[in-house]
Amino acid sequence: MLCMQDQFSVHFWGVRGSIACPGIETVRYGGNTPCVEMRVGGQRLIFDGGTGLRVLGQNLLSQMPLEAYLFFTHTHWDHIQGFPFFVPAFVPGNCFHIYSPLAINGSTIEQRLNDQMLHPNFPVPLQIMGGDLKFYDLALEEVVQIGPITVENIPLNHPGRSVGYRVSWQGHVAAYVTDTEHYPDRLDENVLRLAQDADVFIYDATYTDEEYYNASNGKVGWGHSTWQEAVKLAQAANVQKLVIFHHDPLHNDAFLDQVGVQAATLFPNTVMAQEGMALQLLP
Repeated sequence: MLCMQDQFSVHFWGVRGSIACPGIETVRYGGNTPCVEMRVGGQRLIFDGGTGLRVLGQNLLSQMPLEAYLFFTHTHWDHIQGFPFFVPAFVPGNCFHIYSPLAINGSTIEQRLNDQMLHPNFPVPLQIMGGDLKFYDLALEEVVQIGPITVENIPLNHPGRSVGYRVSWQGHVAAYVTDTEHYPDRLDENVLRLAQDADVFIYDATYTDEEYYNASNGKVGWGHSTWQEAVKLAQAANVQKLVIFHHDPLHNDAFLDQVGVQAATLFPNTVMAQEGMALQLLP
């Protein structure tokens, strides 16, 4: 049996952007919003708390007591709405280290998670959570060291600010880069820094180029990117595997199948993020 101390794996619990969209047309790829878990060297790292976090929480109930590290890219609703329904956070004996850069208005991650659970938005406050919640306000580009695991954050081009994360352990790298918009005339240097030589590069490819640049209903300035840009970045950064992520809620399973085929034609080691998917970096 594989020992968790020897493992570096990436697990997808929510892969959809903007709003959860369960239904018969999103069954295969999933309708939950972002939540990605990395099991690294015996530690559990969780990225974003969208509605997929609720599903992860149900999975973790059989593994308590537990300690985990939760990193938020930003606190737009689709990335935090699962947190009030994350059952392990309510259970005494569990410990969660929660990280995020300050918001542009200076609010901390604790304040923002608290605010979404205030009346009239939610029936019970953050303080009812019985787990040991430890909050950390990251400086931009601050490095977090969790034993031998290195977690770097770099700011992204997104309204209100977002950051991407680069996780390194034993010479292997997973880059989590979501909620970012590409530039029209150049590749984003910050994204390239996050993705450089990564084993797995998870990228916000919400739109197609046709949707993004549409003359009558384009998405320029909305804070998201395209699968075509994902391919360019993956090639330039020399990544091993590209994961298309943060699927538009209007993109059903059949549409995403087509995107996957087109992207893999240009970058063969491309996969479409699916709920329940797991990628093994080590061993």
